[in-house]
Amino acid sequence: MAGHSQFKNIMHRKGAQDAKRAKVFTKLIRELTTAARMGQPDPNTNPRLRAAIQAARAANMPKDTVDRAIKRGSGADGADNYEEVRYEGYGPGGVAVIVEALTDNRNRTAGEVRAAFSKNGGALGETNSVSFMFDRVGEIVFPAAAASAEALFEGALEAGAEDVQSDEDGHTVTCGQDDFAAVREAMEKAFGEPKAAKLVWRPKTTTPVDGEKAETLLKMIEVLEDSDDVQTVYANFEISEDELRKLAS
Repeated sequence: MAGHSQFKNIMHRKGAQDAKRAKVFTKLIRELTTAARMGQPDPNTNPRLRAAIQAARAANMPKDTVDRAIKRGSGADGADNYEEVRYEGYGPGGVAVIVEALTDNRNRTAGEVRAAFSKNGGALGETNSVSFMFDRVGEIVFPAAAASAEALFEGALEAGAEDVQSDEDGHTVTCGQDDFAAVREAMEKAFGEPKAAKLVWRPKTTTPVDGEKAETLLKMIEVLEDSDDVQTVYANFEISEDELRKLAS
């Protein structure tokens, strides 16, 4: 296992997800508001908003909360003007890290991100200082019940996707950035609404870390994700299963 999903798995084992529910909602509301502001408030004509609504449903956000966030973003109510910002740098062990944020105060967010890096053995770099080590790809996630692995693979291949990973938790379809909209539309028609659909940063290679560096790296990512301004953190680390068990204990 490697990267951001591995960290999420560790956090799940520690039972920390429920405690972060309020922060998850805060991040989702920002994305809903921003998506509605940047496009149409109709999810049928606004793919980003449709993806945000899907993510909100997956997090069990109440419908009236979703509707209020969209209303704010569409200008029907006073809304904060969130700006998309990306930060890049290196964590402990030379791990490349990308931080995506939505903020109404760049100075505050930059300070928080810089502190998270510097206090945990990392170093914040310039824009594009590590993104060349990642591919920007579309990722569409379906529940396991959507179809068999074989059927979903065939459908993804026909839709123009690059890869499908299936396990007991579901199916993850990846495609090129430029093909994302077309692949998502084709997959939705064939298999119904996905659990999630968005552009992500996928590492081209991974950097092994263990021991104190692994522990400090995960702490740094946790601090970053604890910020209301930070939407997503991507990293190209790899930790062995034995090390995972030690960290989760």
